[in-house]
Amino acid sequence: MLYQFRSFVLAAMGVIIIGATSCSDDDNNPTPNTPPAKNIQVVANATYGNILTDSAGRTLYFFSMDASGSSSCSGGCVTAWPIFYKENPTLDSSLTASDFGVITRADGSKQTTYKGWPLYYYQSDAKAGDIKGEALQNVWFVAKPDYTVMLANTQLVGNDGVKYKSDYTAGDEITQYITDAYGRTLYAFAPDKFNTNTYTKADLSNNTVWPMFEVSAIKNVPSTLNKTSFATITVFGKTQLTFKGWPLYYFGADAQTRGNTKGVSVPRPGVWPIVNNNSSTAPQP
Repeated sequence: MLYQFRSFVLAAMGVIIIGATSCSDDDNNPTPNTPPAKNIQVVANATYGNILTDSAGRTLYFFSMDASGSSSCSGGCVTAWPIFYKENPTLDSSLTASDFGVITRADGSKQTTYKGWPLYYYQSDAKAGDIKGEALQNVWFVAKPDYTVMLANTQLVGNDGVKYKSDYTAGDEITQYITDAYGRTLYAFAPDKFNTNTYTKADLSNNTVWPMFEVSAIKNVPSTLNKTSFATITVFGKTQLTFKGWPLYYFGADAQTRGNTKGVSVPRPGVWPIVNNNSSTAPQP
């Protein structure tokens, strides 16, 4: 009888030991946790393609009046368009860290930038996936990682220091125009013909004065522009972007500085105009 009791106790202890061992094994092999979402993500949207969002999936925006790289949104504007700021943000693997920066706003607060564009939310976007701010007032655009061109709305100021209106007469006026993805102004050359660059020399000796805007492919454009208005041409082995048949150029004296529009007065207003939806189609050759 005593022998049977001892056997029972040992068997019970064995169950306890096995159970303890099993628990210990479970503790050593915890279920993997889902890594936290990146502070800035690239999210595929059925309507707008790849867009930038925060870690909660809330859409981020550009303001086309920020072409200079500083924020033009203050006061009530910031209530409607709250700023986005994250110190040392973690990024989606498809993004490049050097494209992000930080500006200090006039009120001393900080704001994250992407390719020089300050980033904002839109207060009417109530949940992740909402994109209610796109093209509002023709100045707010969803932030994307793959714009080929962007839009700016600023005062034109020529190389002569004169302020110009959209008709190239002197005066104060905010004009919309096409830039590259980094806010650098693009120009047409009035003597050019449809999809024909008549300025650049075969030896490219004048390409530093008015550099061709070269692209490898046409990706995204702001939704207020018609993507079919853009094409590419080959000029002495280089691929130049065109808009409505106008070959597009930078102005060397703009020094690749976003927001500069010095070319509008060289050699006189109208020879090297900015381009936008109001631009006529380039004349046929």
